[in-house]
Amino acid sequence: MSIAKQDQARLVAERLRNQKLSSPTCQHPADVVRWFGAVQSQDFHGAKWALALRMRKATNASVEEAFNRGEIVRTHLLRPTWHFVAPDDICWLLQLTAPRVNLRSGSAYRKYEIDGQVMKQSNRAITKALEGGKHLTRSELRAVLNRARVAADDGVRLAHILLRAELDGVVCSGPRRGNQFTYALLEERVPPGKKLSRDEALAELTRRYFTSHGPATLTDYVWWSGLTMNDARRGIALLDREIAEIQIEGTTYWSAKTKRSSDRPSEAHLLPAYDEYTVAYKHRQVVFDQTAVAQITTWGALGPCVVIDGKIVAIWKANLGRNSVKINVEPARSLNTNEAIAVTKAATRYAAFLNLPLHLA
Repeated sequence: MSIAKQDQARLVAERLRNQKLSSPTCQHPADVVRWFGAVQSQDFHGAKWALALRMRKATNASVEEAFNRGEIVRTHLLRPTWHFVAPDDICWLLQLTAPRVNLRSGSAYRKYEIDGQVMKQSNRAITKALEGGKHLTRSELRAVLNRARVAADDGVRLAHILLRAELDGVVCSGPRRGNQFTYALLEERVPPGKKLSRDEALAELTRRYFTSHGPATLTDYVWWSGLTMNDARRGIALLDREIAEIQIEGTTYWSAKTKRSSDRPSEAHLLPAYDEYTVAYKHRQVVFDQTAVAQITTWGALGPCVVIDGKIVAIWKANLGRNSVKINVEPARSLNTNEAIAVTKAATRYAAFLNLPLHLA
């Protein structure tokens, strides 16, 4: 998708603001997650940095502590991958999106012979093992399931059994044990969530998406939410005049009704893999720098990438040493002096997040 330079500048400026990259006003990790509705987090370390980018002040340790305290939780919803979600949102989001994730996972369930009886048996065993505030790792739950005569030695089968347990609202993330993830009972880990009708949930998810990700298209929203096209249209209709319709070269975008952004010259961000700024849209080329688009593939843009003024111009990689972090930036085009300074500033911010001295290659 190619759009005029002026329209692209307007679009990326508004996305930067709505994504809270140019206005990182959030105080806590839960504020960021609640703002978005959900934040993709299969890359756990990258997702922590994604939250910190939207906060006034955050470190890797402080985001990890919030996760371990249960202020944010991690589970499967929207699409067949992990997301951070606020505890008070998890129940209505599961009710709305879990059926679609199960449908998309159906072929895997059939391949690994995971049917209703298997899940009834496994959920019963998992619940009994976790009752009373216990937190168990995946390997510990494997042993629990094997003792309950649910075959769990195949790692992929086990992963899909636990995926289904998450979608059934039986388990969610517990605190980490060192570098290992644990599972906890959902009903013990999070407070009773607010009850929403299906239309209320559709409206709320639609509102969160276009407020935090707009301007975005209907197909962008369908991709991100996992909803059907009809449900996505219904969500937009339910909002009536709460969001604005924007026409850019024959394509319809929706966004929250807010003031337009002012330009911020040479502002750079080192985005992690699967950041909401890139992964949350079906059509990602609109945020490519047109002079660098040939060097960065759509798939590459889903990895760690550098954006300047909202446009992807480079990829980056961090190498953590014992006493410092080395960051390699590979520009897809030449950077001017102001842009190079902005990248250094962004890299310094990442090093501060890790509480390590920076070595910029």
